[in-house]
Amino acid sequence: MYDIIVLGGGPAGLTAGLYGARAKLKTLVIEKGIEGGQISNTTEVDNYPGIEKINGTDLAVTMRKQCENFGAEFSYDEVVEVDLKGDIKKIRTANESYESKTVIIASGQEPRKIGCPGEEEFVGKGISYCATCDAAFYEGLDVYVIGGGDAAIDEALFISKFAKNIYVVHRRDELRASKSLQERALANKKFHFIWDSVVEEIRGDKTAKELVLRNIKTNEVTEIKKDEPFGIFVFIGYLPETEIFKGQVEMQKGYIPTDEEMRTNLKGVFAAGDLRVKSVRQVVTAASDGAIAAVTAEKYIAEKEGHLYQGFKEESEA
Repeated sequence: MYDIIVLGGGPAGLTAGLYGARAKLKTLVIEKGIEGGQISNTTEVDNYPGIEKINGTDLAVTMRKQCENFGAEFSYDEVVEVDLKGDIKKIRTANESYESKTVIIASGQEPRKIGCPGEEEFVGKGISYCATCDAAFYEGLDVYVIGGGDAAIDEALFISKFAKNIYVVHRRDELRASKSLQERALANKKFHFIWDSVVEEIRGDKTAKELVLRNIKTNEVTEIKKDEPFGIFVFIGYLPETEIFKGQVEMQKGYIPTDEEMRTNLKGVFAAGDLRVKSVRQVVTAASDGAIAAVTAEKYIAEKEGHLYQGFKEESEA
């Protein structure tokens, strides 16, 4: 029996694990891949307060070690079934079954992938899904932005602060972004548009060096090769990792709404990080969510078991 089971080992889940274990609660973090989530695909993180620059994987490993130092347990396994409605939460993975007094859902979201050959091979090596994370690495270089909606154009405008040229590759002959974003993009001299086109393949060796496009109306194939490095930023939507919780946890278009203390509609079940209904999805906001979720879970357990909650007092006195 665990006090807290955290589902997901990204920044939100690792911070929740840290705060849970630090509060002397029996805490388990379950992650199906490697710790870090999306930041593990980021070459450098330079916008996390207090850390000038760090490799995304190194940051994740450091977070995991902090959890372990306070006694958190880790299971690298895939969750296949959950029962969250009762007082005792039941989690079944591919290899084990667990029970817990509380659950913190921190399974995050995944960028919608292009699905073309070469994409998986060059993630973090020329291909990115996060402008805030990686735009600065392409200062003075060309960048290809895949997508034409609000997110794509908004992120492209941010990237344009660094890049020499922005090439927007869109499968339609006009943008789907809001008129205000379109006006800003069309007025920006760095922007160029490749209409009615999709990515067929990405090639390279150590990094992405060739981009193969196909015009969906003419079927004409264009191979883009450059002597200098260039970036490929993909913004064609995100998919929250919440499918397994449907029918139990309330959702809005796959995302989980919470209150300010990360409570979901189910007692003892909390959500943190990118899968929440929220406006800003960054490492620092995910960590904040995780900390709040764990503190709220601690308070929930204390009140349910009839103990006087001392967490906030002890924190302020420390």
